[in-house]
Amino acid sequence: MRAAYVAPVQEDRRSHDDLTRLRATQEFFAERAAGWDAKFGSDLPAYSDAVAHGGYPVGSVVADLGCGTGRALPALREAVGPHGRVLAVEVTLDMLQALRGAGRHRGVDLLLSDALHLPILDATLGGVFAAGLLNHLPDAGAGLRELARVTRPAGRLVIFHPTGRRALAARHGHELSGEEPLAERALVAALDATGWTLVTYDDAEDYFFALAHRVPPVS
Repeated sequence: MRAAYVAPVQEDRRSHDDLTRLRATQEFFAERAAGWDAKFGSDLPAYSDAVAHGGYPVGSVVADLGCGTGRALPALREAVGPHGRVLAVEVTLDMLQALRGAGRHRGVDLLLSDALHLPILDATLGGVFAAGLLNHLPDAGAGLRELARVTRPAGRLVIFHPTGRRALAARHGHELSGEEPLAERALVAALDATGWTLVTYDDAEDYFFALAHRVPPVS
C-alpha cells in the first residue's frame, strides 16, 4: 500500500545537467558511505541537541532530508512520539545501506530521492531536518522552495551542521563569503523568497543551527 504522504511516481523529465549533478553527488557519497560513521560518529550528541531545539510537534510527520547514515533519526523518532512518522530521505543508496547497517532504520520510512524532486505530497510534513544539505545543492533557493511545497503552514525547518561556518570553510580551504547559502543575509533572503521566515540563526564555533517556520501561503 502506498503511504498517504507519498506522491504518485511521475515521468522524470530532468535536464541533462541536473542528471549529471545527481550522478556526481551519488558517486561522491557512495565512495564515503562505509566509513562515514567512523569519521563523524562523534557528532551524534550534536544532532540530538539540534533536533531537540527544533521543537517538532508530537504526532507529526517529519523528514530528515539528506539523512546520510541517519545520525538524527533516533532523536527525530523520539521527538514525534509513537504516533508520529519519520521519513529518511537520501539520494545515495550506499548511505541508506549504511543507515540500515547501523540499525537506525527501525521505525523509519526510507526514501531514495533527490531533495530537489521529492516524491512527497504537498503540505504533508510538520517538520524538516536538513543537515549539511543546502551547501550540496546547485540552487539553495530551489531546494528551499521544494521543502516549502511539502511542508504544512507553521511547519518547522531546521538547517544544521555539526561544524560552524568558519571551521567548515577552513576545512575546505576557502574563506567565508557573504554569498554562501548559510551566510545570514543570504539565508534570510532565500527563506523569505521561498515561503519561510527565519526564527533562529546561530553560527557558533562548533555548530551551525537555523530554525525557520513555514509561512502560510497568501490566499
